[in-house]
Amino acid sequence: MRTRRGACYSSCHEAAAAAEGPEMHRQKRSRTAAATEGSASALSGPAPAGCAAVGDMFEELPDDLVVSILADVAASAGSPADLAGAIMTCKRFRELGRNRVVLAKVSPRCLAVRAKSWSDSAHRFLKRCTDAGNLDASYLLAMIRFYCLGSRGSGAALMAAAAVGGHREALYSLAVIQFNGSGGSKDDRDLRAGAALCARAASLGHVDALRELGHCLQDGYGVRRSLLDGRRLLIQANARELAAAVASSASLLRATGTSTSGSKVSGPGRHSCLLSDFGCRAAAAAAAGEAHAANRFLAEWFASRPLGAAESGPGLAPMEEDGAGGGGGLRMCSHALCGRPETRRHEFRRCSVCGVVNYCSRACQALHWKMAHKAECTPMDRWLDAGNANPGPNAAVAAPAP
Repeated sequence: MRTRRGACYSSCHEAAAAAEGPEMHRQKRSRTAAATEGSASALSGPAPAGCAAVGDMFEELPDDLVVSILADVAASAGSPADLAGAIMTCKRFRELGRNRVVLAKVSPRCLAVRAKSWSDSAHRFLKRCTDAGNLDASYLLAMIRFYCLGSRGSGAALMAAAAVGGHREALYSLAVIQFNGSGGSKDDRDLRAGAALCARAASLGHVDALRELGHCLQDGYGVRRSLLDGRRLLIQANARELAAAVASSASLLRATGTSTSGSKVSGPGRHSCLLSDFGCRAAAAAAAGEAHAANRFLAEWFASRPLGAAESGPGLAPMEEDGAGGGGGLRMCSHALCGRPETRRHEFRRCSVCGVVNYCSRACQALHWKMAHKAECTPMDRWLDAGNANPGPNAAVAAPAP
C-alpha cells in the first residue's frame, strides 16, 4: 500500500506470511489437497472394500507363477500379435516375457514371420528364442540365414543344433543339403549322410523324408538298392498323407457344420485322387498352402528379391548372378511349397524329359509331377530335332489347337 507521500509499506497479511515461513505454507497446501480429495470421495460415494487391494494382490504374485502363465500363452499363441498383446499389457509382463522359459515355449505359429515383415527386431526375437532352446526358432532362423542372408556357416550350425534336438524338419533340410552339397562344391555331397538323415527324420514322422528315402532305396542313391523296400516306404508315405488329409477334411467339416450325407463338399474339403507315387493324395490340402513357415518365408523372400542378392560372408560361397548364357544362372525348386534356391549353378536336377523344371529333391519331384507337371511335361525340343533331322512329305503338320 502507498501513503499520501508515496511511501510503500507491507500489508499485515504479507507480514504474517513472511513470519510463518515455508513450513506453514506446506502445511496449508497439504490441508488443501486433503480437503479436495475428501470432497471428491464424498461426491463419488464409498469405494468397494477390495478395490484398494487389487494392485497390491497382483504385485504380490510370485514371478514363477506369472512366468508359467506367460509360457502357456506363448505356447498357445496363434500369431505373433497374440503374444505381443499379452506381453505389452504392463511393465511386469514386458520384463518377465523375456524369460527363457517363456521364449522356449513360443509356438511355431507365433514364430511364423513373413518375408515382408522381416526386420532387425524380428531377427533379434528369433535369436532370443533360439538362445532359450526353442527348436522351431532355431530351424527357422537357420533356413533364413543359410538361404536368404547367405550366412552358410551360422545357418548350418543352427540347423545342426535343431537336428540334434530331434527337430524332423531340420533333419530333412540337412539331408537335402548333404544330397546337393549346398553351400559348397559338387564334391562336398555326402549321399550316405543324406540317406541317414532322411531315415532319422522319417522315423520321427516326416512324410517327405520317408518318400525321399523310398526313392533312394529304389535308385540305390546313398544306400543299397532295394526295389521292394523302396516301394513299401513310398506306400507308407502316401498312406500317412491320406490319413492327414482325411483328418483335416473331417476337422473342416466339423468347423463348418456340414455333414457328409446328402450334401456336396466343395472348396478345401473336397478330395481328389492324385497318385503321388502308388497311393492316394489329397491335392486340396497342398493347394491350401500347408507349407512350413520356413519354406513359405523362402518363397516370399525370393519372389520379391532377385535370386543371388543374398549377402556373402568370409569363407562362404556367394550366390551367383544369372549369367549371360541364358539358363546358366541360379534356379528355384519348381515345387511351389518348397522355396529352396540353388547355392551354386546346376545344383538341382532338371526334368529328364522337358528340361524346363528342376527340383532340390526326389520328394519335390514326385509331388510336383502328379500335382502339376504331369500335364505340362512335353519333350518339344526332341520332337523338333527329330522333325528337322528327318524331313519328309509329312514333315509339315498343323500345330495343335491352343
